[in-house]
Amino acid sequence: MHQLIVQNLEEEVVRELKLRAACHGRSAEAEHREILREALLPAKDRRSLKDLLLAMPEGGEDADFERSTDRGGWSGGGWSV
Repeated sequence: MHQLIVQNLEEEVVRELKLRAACHGRSAEAEHREILREALLPAKDRRSLKDLLLAMPEGGEDADFERSTDRGGWSGGGWSV
């Protein structure tokens, strides 16, 4: 295993790291390792945007999404919606 020392971090960053670690029940060091893993190593179960879009159920027919020509507004006798 290798070591990585990060210096000159803002207090706010360290505070947020410790808070995040506490929320996950880990030490700040373990949380730091997990953040690095998530950011740098590809997830094996991560799907591409294309796969996510293809997995979406049908949303209806094209006619269901046509725009109405009446956009509402003042029609002389009052507001229409």
